[in-house]
Amino acid sequence: MRGRQVFMEALRAHGVEKIFGNPGTTENPLLDSLIDYPDIDYVTTLHEGVAVSAGSFYTQAANKPAVVNLHVAPGLGNGIGAIFGALKARSPLVITAGAQDTRMRMRSPLLSHDLVAMAKPVTKWSVEPQSADEIGPIMQRAFKVAMEAPAGPVFVALPINVMEQDSEIGASTMGHAFDAVTPDAQGIRLLRELFAGASSPVIVAGDEVARSGAFHTLVLLAEQLGAPVYNEPLRAQLAFPNNHPSYAGRVPLEAASTRKTLADHDLVVMIGGVQLEEVWYDEGAPFPDHAKRIQIESTRAELAVNHRIDLGLYGDLAETLALAVAALQELPSSYKKSAVQRNAEVAERRQQTQEHAQASLSKAWDANPMAPARALHEVAAALPANSIVVDESITASVELARVFNFAQPGDYFGGRGGGIGQGVAGAIGVAVAQSERTVVALSGDGSAMYSIQALWTASHHNLPILFVILSNREYRVLKHNMDIYRARFKTQSNKPYPNMDLTHPLLGFTDIAKGYGLTAEQVTDANQIGERVKALLATGKPALLDILVSGKDFGMPGADKSPA
Repeated sequence: MRGRQVFMEALRAHGVEKIFGNPGTTENPLLDSLIDYPDIDYVTTLHEGVAVSAGSFYTQAANKPAVVNLHVAPGLGNGIGAIFGALKARSPLVITAGAQDTRMRMRSPLLSHDLVAMAKPVTKWSVEPQSADEIGPIMQRAFKVAMEAPAGPVFVALPINVMEQDSEIGASTMGHAFDAVTPDAQGIRLLRELFAGASSPVIVAGDEVARSGAFHTLVLLAEQLGAPVYNEPLRAQLAFPNNHPSYAGRVPLEAASTRKTLADHDLVVMIGGVQLEEVWYDEGAPFPDHAKRIQIESTRAELAVNHRIDLGLYGDLAETLALAVAALQELPSSYKKSAVQRNAEVAERRQQTQEHAQASLSKAWDANPMAPARALHEVAAALPANSIVVDESITASVELARVFNFAQPGDYFGGRGGGIGQGVAGAIGVAVAQSERTVVALSGDGSAMYSIQALWTASHHNLPILFVILSNREYRVLKHNMDIYRARFKTQSNKPYPNMDLTHPLLGFTDIAKGYGLTAEQVTDANQIGERVKALLATGKPALLDILVSGKDFGMPGADKSPA
């Protein structure tokens, strides 16, 4: 059979159902082969970055690998930023790009470059088969590497002539491999001792909790430990229910602020891929000096990468947390009474935080332009139960976690790595994976413009996503960061914010969306949001709602002008 047939059979053998791609000439062997493989759908995008983010979010929502199809050097370059996000999100993607005929290698053909070298820094493995005989073995290894913990993207360049060569070496899989690791028994005993010696434990949870099926066991652990639970500031999945009394929000993006947040705790338990990412440099670790540190991960390689720990455990997370719960149950009744008291204190602090947030929202309830928190409140109230939120609200993400009810894994998806544009594109992948549920993408206006072409894909494939754009007509997060920069480096602080307003002209999202075939409306009155959300969802088609909200200083840049 030909190399392209081996490639397609490899996808089928590994259970691939979706390819997210932007087609090009060197991809013709793959595209032509799709006609003979109707069980594999091609989700067409108009930009490579959209294809990668859609594929990345699909893997999170479907809990299975996906294939992304890019186009030679410029197309791979277009996708690099999104591949970085997929790497940080630990998405098991097999990313391919068609490559020029290898017989022209010494003639520098159009669009050619060293694709393997381009992809290597942002993937787990990057390779190009030199003959059709290598395609089967390479695809077997590509899926293995992509899926083994910690999961992540791999890259395979596919020269057009290699895809058309004959080969007697067919597609294969690695077979049945059982790789669940049981944590060390001595480590569990030491874990019990650290639990017993702690008077104020705290948990920081990462995405792997959701991916590994340890979500509900983590809830039980937090309740029996009497510990508040924080999540990372940038997260791909829901590791803990945000309306649980023990949920404490997110840790900051600075070591000093994180250290202050955790200051009252004498035991910090990090579970499931916690990286404690930082934006600004601070001296010292993000932990109180007096606090013991426990880290529980899926693989040994993730332990103590960035910070010293007192105990590291690795193994199947669901099993490890179950053993941790059992260890707590062996402690005396006096400890259990202390945990009950801690739970009451944690719940009381959460209630106070919620009341403070509600008081702040009440003060801004009738603000004009409306506050982002009010807009999110109205959207949340109008959504049907069991909706999925794809979040790239950025500066409104704290408010989003307060007003929405994310109760189970799969209720929430976000982008890792810090690159913007993942939300609107990622919603495509989530909607493809979860076609029976309502999918709502919440994005800032600046972020949405990075991947606005995704609206066409939603329309083309009839994906009934509701895109909600929070338009403050500025890069609000950059203004906040400019304030921090000026304070940290003691620069003049009364200057304006350069090049951070999205005005002159204003962005006309309703016109853009209609041009891509969507129903689209703009709302300036918060009282109308609920009815418009329900009406747009009732169409059963992709739609966009542009909500004008206040900017950083509760104003609206360009408010004196109507949208273009």
